[in-house]
Amino acid sequence: MGSIVERTRKDGSRAYTAHIVIKKDGKILHRETETFDRRQAANAWMVKREDELKKPGGLERKEDPTLAAVIDRFIAESKNVVLGTKAQVLKTIRNSDLGEVKCSDITSQKLVAFAKELTKNVEPQTCGNYFSHLSNIFTVARPAWGYPLSRQEFDDAITVVKKLGLIRKGMERSRRPTLEELDRLMVHFGRIRENRPSSLPMQKIVAFAIFSTRRQEEITLLKWDDLDGDRIFVRDMKHPGDKMGNNVWCELPPEALAILKSMPRTKPEIFPYSTDAISAAFTRACKFLGIQDLRFHDLRHEGISRLFELGRTIPQVAAVSGHRSWTSLKRYTHIRHTGDKYAGWNWLPTIKERGGLSKGNE
Repeated sequence: MGSIVERTRKDGSRAYTAHIVIKKDGKILHRETETFDRRQAANAWMVKREDELKKPGGLERKEDPTLAAVIDRFIAESKNVVLGTKAQVLKTIRNSDLGEVKCSDITSQKLVAFAKELTKNVEPQTCGNYFSHLSNIFTVARPAWGYPLSRQEFDDAITVVKKLGLIRKGMERSRRPTLEELDRLMVHFGRIRENRPSSLPMQKIVAFAIFSTRRQEEITLLKWDDLDGDRIFVRDMKHPGDKMGNNVWCELPPEALAILKSMPRTKPEIFPYSTDAISAAFTRACKFLGIQDLRFHDLRHEGISRLFELGRTIPQVAAVSGHRSWTSLKRYTHIRHTGDKYAGWNWLPTIKERGGLSKGNE
């Protein structure tokens, strides 16, 4: 009824996973696994659980919801608001065939099949993001709610999809917008705003992304109550070791602070717009203007590069960008101190004015 599988972890240590599967008439009635550092411990647990399962009522099924239901509960109970990309990813998983599968029936094979289906439409880097967000669900489900969702099955699937090349890390981008490209974008967004005053203030949003080095999703979460002098409380900052929330105080360069103060205080959020709307507006503009291979996230790279060009040190840049580890900033250390290419930029006075939005100089 039970078996023990030995494997080697990434750090070289041994792991022993005890598997218990009970079938009747070819149908799985119960399945559970536990991993231990010693074979003796795995065997002792397996013997004890088998004895418990043989007792009257031992096979009574515990709550075994679908993955979709677990995702719903995770979002509902998480103190860290699930928005933007994370929300979209979890929604996609929830509405997929995998979302209809009960926790106890989710195996590494089904997770690998999900990855294969996903990569028919997205790049391996994007597939990796999906599994990164899905990891949170598998981490929480069993210890928090007792759901039979196996973390071991997920880890096994990760090993397989990496070997198959279905997920991989994205390559570091070095694309930076030129002043000529930014001028064209500012003119374009200014015309849209004049013709449709209710449209997004993309001139300010684009400029703020550069001067503050903030990511798109972080910008939409900023609130007036988060502003304290020349610093701001950035919520849910992306961080590889803290995927369930990472709130950091970040310094605001003078240009970024001036843009914030020019925004109307009509809502709690400083930029009360969705990430989808900002992304769509930026993507449409680049396509319309023929600006190739420029993404909104490249504006953060531009802002960080600018700080190094101004002669800032790694600690000084990290205070603005919010990097906990300075290792990520080492890729910028080759940048020479050349001064501020935005000094005298004709759009600076416009974006700093309260409600200041115009066509500018073409």
